[in-house]
Amino acid sequence: MKKPVIAANWKMHKTIAESADFARSLKAAFPKPQGTVIIAPAFTALAAVGDVLKGSAIHLAAQNLHWEEKGAFTGEIAAAMLVDAGCDCVIIGHSERRAIFKETGDWINRKVAAALRAGLTPILCVGETLEEREKNLTFPVVERQLKEALNNISSGDIKLLSIAYEPVWAIGTGRNATAIQAEEVHRFIRTILKDTCGEHDAADIPLIYGGSVKPGNTGKLLAEPDIDGALVGGASLDFDSFAAIIQNASKEKGN
Repeated sequence: MKKPVIAANWKMHKTIAESADFARSLKAAFPKPQGTVIIAPAFTALAAVGDVLKGSAIHLAAQNLHWEEKGAFTGEIAAAMLVDAGCDCVIIGHSERRAIFKETGDWINRKVAAALRAGLTPILCVGETLEEREKNLTFPVVERQLKEALNNISSGDIKLLSIAYEPVWAIGTGRNATAIQAEEVHRFIRTILKDTCGEHDAADIPLIYGGSVKPGNTGKLLAEPDIDGALVGGASLDFDSFAAIIQNASKEKGN
């Protein structure tokens, strides 16, 4: 059975000290996690958390990157800088980046390519708004976002990604897609990937769900065959909550 992938996106929360303390607790609590555990602190805390996590099984992710290797891009960060800080993963195309910062499909595609060139695992986010869901546009929107992000990415590289389905209407709202709703979209994503990189490789790509994930709904979500893990926002800021999500995911898919 595929091991679960549980990723924490801390967004614009936690100081350097708070982030490092959390990482120490996580490292101590999960020396050998039953799956992949990832934390994504703010840029300022990456190096400190990277030092804490050295030699552990916990992975470090960034929340964003720029597609250029260097240059006059004030406020941006390059893939090589993330690697230097200890990252091996990076979140790309989060709905907040798309909505608030107006990231386009072309930008996201360039970021995926830049991450892969640097040896970082992209956690590619896709998902529809409430208006799009109510208009029955979920599948067309998700398909468009996937195809834009993976344009000219080789099938050999696509199989290195993780893909997070995050319905925008369920992020930070307390609303959650039902397990059946989430599984329906995950199954659709798997079908798109089969057409892109073949059935065998598509089956191995982790598809994770993001959107008001909590300890109480983790087990039900991960009981679905195409939901391989979770991208956790608010519930990942509290250690006990995030630890419970990891444990619940391991019980469901880790044995």
